[in-house]
Amino acid sequence: MHIKSATFVMSNSDVAKCPKDKLPEYAFIGRSNVGKSSLINMLTNRKSLAKTSGRPGKTQLINHFLINDNWFLVDLPGYGYARVSKSTKKVFQKFITEYFEKRRQLITAFVLVDIRHKPQSIDLEFMEYLGLNGIPFSIVFTKADKLKPKAIEKHIEDYKNILLETWQDMPNYFVTSSSKNIGKDELLGYIDHLNNTIEVEQ
Repeated sequence: MHIKSATFVMSNSDVAKCPKDKLPEYAFIGRSNVGKSSLINMLTNRKSLAKTSGRPGKTQLINHFLINDNWFLVDLPGYGYARVSKSTKKVFQKFITEYFEKRRQLITAFVLVDIRHKPQSIDLEFMEYLGLNGIPFSIVFTKADKLKPKAIEKHIEDYKNILLETWQDMPNYFVTSSSKNIGKDELLGYIDHLNNTIEVEQ
């Protein structure tokens, strides 16, 4: 898939105010500072479509970007150790879960995970939440340029071993690096495939 246009549409914290279009949506979410904004900018060929920041918790709203006038990329707040008050964090969690449970246009989620670290309980818990609620998702391993190929294989194997203790199959996954453009074609190709499947079903 070639991205010809990527336009910011809206930010809000109320799922009921999200775009009324019936276009398919693909939501990107992960722990704070996992490299989500950089990944979105890489996928869309834009340097600052999504705001990047060294400070965790920069994204604090549901952000909709219209891609090629036929699907939405949704940038969701990071879960975890964002530097915000507990009351604010509760609001984040509430509208994140409301988005996943109420948004009918959502096709699948992409859960971003920093491949440099061993499996984190907060990521595993979030994947479990999605699984229990029947929400399709793929894992997107980020920052693959920081590790050698053997280390990447080992870290993915560690995830497989843990996930297969409770999951029947390893979830679909992608290995990416925003700085090296790794995984871009595979990820966009997957979204393109899902969009084409939706069109056939309709």
